This record gives sequence, structure tokens and C-alpha cells, in this order.
Amino acid sequence: MAYTEQRVLTTRQWSEKTFSFTTTRPRDFRFDNGEFVTIGLRVDGKLIARAYSIVSTNDAEYLEFLSIHVPDGPLTSRLAKVRVGDDVWVNSKATGSLTLSYVRPGRHLFLLATGTGLAPFMCLIRSEQTYQAFSRVILLHTVRSARELAYREQIEALAGPRLSYVPSVTREPFTLNRRCSDLVKSGELYTHCGLPPADPQQDGFMICGNPLMNKEMTDYLQAQGWTLTNHRGVGNFTVEKAFVLHHES
Repeated sequence: MAYTEQRVLTTRQWSEKTFSFTTTRPRDFRFDNGEFVTIGLRVDGKLIARAYSIVSTNDAEYLEFLSIHVPDGPLTSRLAKVRVGDDVWVNSKATGSLTLSYVRPGRHLFLLATGTGLAPFMCLIRSEQTYQAFSRVILLHTVRSARELAYREQIEALAGPRLSYVPSVTREPFTLNRRCSDLVKSGELYTHCGLPPADPQQDGFMICGNPLMNKEMTDYLQAQGWTLTNHRGVGNFTVEKAFVLHHES
């Protein structure tokens, strides 16, 4: 797999733990909205790379990424310090399981994100193709503190008849103080949005978050009769397991 050197165009600090940045886009780089790509930095001649979902839409002239900052992480501790004009290495191939081809089209599409798992959903909610596949999209983003609600103003500006934005915060006072999975399992998410409960025959789920949430929601949906997309075929929900690479352990 080939990497190309790209230049950092902008940076933004969302909280002490999260930041985003944009880079130039490789000339022949193609991807579907919702995919991730491996990016990295060269340290002492060695490339340190991790998988990152792409925030920007596939028709943008630049690439945008959202990252968590792990103070002693081999990559994120350095990425958090990049400035405009610095170089980042971007792989030539994108992939992932959070594209529209990984879930059957239908009535409502529920996007469940924790932390920086929001990244792949940012391009999906800005793509007209998403609303051609589903009549309404519900984005639930759960974080620990309100400052970590990255892109909040941008999402609120997009919200309307086709997009419902549901932010929740777990460790400080907020309108919704519930875990992502609890809001779904209790039915509070549907009540909050004025929607009927999700129906496996009509609706879809995409999930991107910490490994515990991914597993909890996968187990819950399967127990409720939902079908996970896999090598056997396209189901009505999909999970991005590569998100665990966003957390440097």
C-alpha cells in the first residue's frame, strides 16, 4: 500500500482530548462516504500509522480527520501537535463498513456514535445520497463532556425534517445524561425524536464507537431480530470495528 505526503491545511482543538485537522487530498484518492483510511507521521524515519475515518465528503477537495488525543499514544500525541504546513502521510486506499452499501435502504437510518466515532457520520449526513436511501436520519452522539460534542454547530445547522441530531453527555449536566446504548434500549431515543420504535423491516442502524458500545448494541440488535451485514449479505445494521484503532492502547 502506497502512502503520499500531504500538507496540513487547518487544525482545530475541540477539547483537551479531541481535535480535528484538514489536509490536502491526494490527486487520485477515491473513497465512499463513511470509509476510513490509514494516516501517519514519520518519526526517525519510521512511519507510525493508524486508521482514521474521513470526516469530509468524497467530493471535497481536502481531507478532514477527527482524533482523540492520547498523551502517551505513539501517533496521537504527535498528531495533536501538528500545525498548518506540516506533513501527514495518507494511504492510497480507503475502506470500511459504514457506507450506504453496507445497510439496506429504508425508512429511518439511526447513526450511533460515541466520542470520535462521530467522524464517518459527518460525511454521511452531508451527502444527498444518504437521504435518497432513507427518508430520515437520526444521529445520536454521546460524549463525556459537552466540549467533546465536535461539529455541534455544523450538525445543528443541518438538522431539520430529514435529520434529527441527538447529543448526549454522560459526565456533566446536559439535556440528555444517558449512555448511547441506554437511550436506544429504553426507547427514550424514539420518544425524544417523536418517532416510532425502530423496525428491522423498515429501518437501519450504523454503529461507530468504543468497543464496549459496539458489542452491546450488536448483541442487543441481534437479540431483537436485526441482521448484521457480513460476508453472507447486506443486513439492516453495520458496525465499524476498525474504530478501535482510533484508541491507542
